[in-house]
Amino acid sequence: MTNAFHYKLLKTDGGARLGEVHTPRGIIRTPAFMPVGTAATVKAVYVDQLEAAGADIILGNTYHLMLRPGAERMARLGGLHTFMRWRRPILTDSGGFQVMSLSKLRKITDEGVAFQSHIDGSRHMLTPERAVEIQCLLGSDIQMQLDECVALPASRDEVARAMERSIAWAKRAQIAFGAQLERGGAREGQALFGIVQGGTELDLRVHSAQALAALDLPGYAVGGLAVGEPQDVMLATMQVATQHLPSEKPRYLMGVGTPLDIIESVARGIDMFDCVMPTRSGRHGQAFTWNGKVNLRNAAFAEDMRPLDPESSCPAARDYSRAYLHHLVKSEEYLGAMLLSWANVAFYQELMQAMRAAIAEGRFAAWAAETKARLTRAEK
Repeated sequence: MTNAFHYKLLKTDGGARLGEVHTPRGIIRTPAFMPVGTAATVKAVYVDQLEAAGADIILGNTYHLMLRPGAERMARLGGLHTFMRWRRPILTDSGGFQVMSLSKLRKITDEGVAFQSHIDGSRHMLTPERAVEIQCLLGSDIQMQLDECVALPASRDEVARAMERSIAWAKRAQIAFGAQLERGGAREGQALFGIVQGGTELDLRVHSAQALAALDLPGYAVGGLAVGEPQDVMLATMQVATQHLPSEKPRYLMGVGTPLDIIESVARGIDMFDCVMPTRSGRHGQAFTWNGKVNLRNAAFAEDMRPLDPESSCPAARDYSRAYLHHLVKSEEYLGAMLLSWANVAFYQELMQAMRAAIAEGRFAAWAAETKARLTRAEK
């Protein structure tokens, strides 16, 4: 018996992969969707509901947690798992994406990123080493290297510079993580992932993937996509990068996405996903169901006593009428956002479970074609 982090590939069906990511806090069944818990909370959803829905892992946001309540304070309080009462694995991003979005409040150098807090204007320096230190203080099971995310469209030279810098930062992060293990700041079973960058320049993506694969990290992510580029461009870029990543390691597509994007990405060998879409959509009155999206703001649902989704195992989708949910949304009652966020999180987990079953039974292509047709139906 070992606490070592490892990935077990159970079966393939075309490009789709059925697997398990083993961590000391439990097994992550893949393909997996990670609900986003930005500030130690998946918005409007209890952790008990996340567990009941089947989420094996959630995501925490390094940038927001380092600013509030603070990484050192989090460590004194027992770490992120204890703080938010979540017993299963947590992945934390490096904070790089959020910092890069602060275009007027940050300065990037080879050393790292100097930035001002959007909360109180306080000044901070985020380096690859500090990003690792923060994530160790949070106690996350999977940590992400600091990378440079370039807003697209951008020139090839700009994309190439950011990609090379991200490779250099991955090497520094790996050294920093090893030092944390030696001094007890990290523990056996925690893992550091590298992030493939390169915009939509396919040769740069290949170069980045190969350079990171040479580091023999426990897992790899494809970043810098789903930022406005067409779906076919995103999928082609992701597929090229994935082909140059080791098959015996988990592959994570960051920030994606819609149910259709996830199905297409699983078909191309991606194992892990995260996105704010389920809860953000729920807060804005939109639900995901097995028969497509439903906008509960629509007046057509004012007297519709059908459940939101009779096929769902989630009480929020199965036991409440569309008329009631419409009323809550239109009245701006908190309960509306809570029920729809819960229903959406559950739908995404049901989607992943259905994909895992289809891969296990060798029928993923047929399942994907049927499910995509259902999900693109007109709202009814």
